[in-house]
Amino acid sequence: MALSSRHQDIVALVAAAGELTVEALSDRLGVSRETVRRDLARLESTGHLRRYHGGARALAAPGAEPDEERPFAQRMVQNAAGKKRIALAARELFGPEDSLFIDTGSTTIAFAEALATRPALVAITNAPRIAATLAAPHTHKVFLLGGAYGADAGESLGPLALEQIGKFRARHAVLTIGAIDAHAVMDFDLQEAEVAKAMIERADRVTVLADHSKFERGAVFEVAPLARIDRLVTDLPPSEAMRRALTEAGVELIVADAE
Repeated sequence: MALSSRHQDIVALVAAAGELTVEALSDRLGVSRETVRRDLARLESTGHLRRYHGGARALAAPGAEPDEERPFAQRMVQNAAGKKRIALAARELFGPEDSLFIDTGSTTIAFAEALATRPALVAITNAPRIAATLAAPHTHKVFLLGGAYGADAGESLGPLALEQIGKFRARHAVLTIGAIDAHAVMDFDLQEAEVAKAMIERADRVTVLADHSKFERGAVFEVAPLARIDRLVTDLPPSEAMRRALTEAGVELIVADAE
């Protein structure tokens, strides 16, 4: 069956992002959510994508997610609704005057947006976008780390950033990761992994924000063993094996409520 222009657009958008919500597709295409849902049902029936509750995923080779990370712009739109739920759940974990390291990631950007309306706290971040978001209400004290600028994700990296992290001590490190398995949390980029590790070393407690796509994947650079993580906030429950590994490592699992 030949695809209509709109169907071709949907397939292309989902393929580029990996997955997109019905809401995101509706906004991009300028059509109603019901129209998008009907389109997704048709495209799934013809084998062009896979639906899930609230959105669609690109077809992948049997086995699972590839052991690589997409460009940051794609990650920003991938599972945006799930990341928003994670952000809203995570913001409830921190109170007035808490001090937080926050690293760079699509989920921590959503977290910063949710955290901006909370009572005053101290944030140390290597992401200019996160710093600007938290500084906007003029209630939080924000420290922006400098260093070599990573243009893809918009972040400070390298020896200068690591040196500056060492000048702080925070109650919490709030981190995104590229992958998590039964043994460790990991990242695909060495410099990003080094920033996360440095923040962990200078924090009392570690909270990881990771959507369901990160579970039971592998990545090249280990950030920390599971036992070093205090809390994991996610959007969907992990497999029983993954849940058991988290429990054995002493990690508190928090699954965000569905909207």
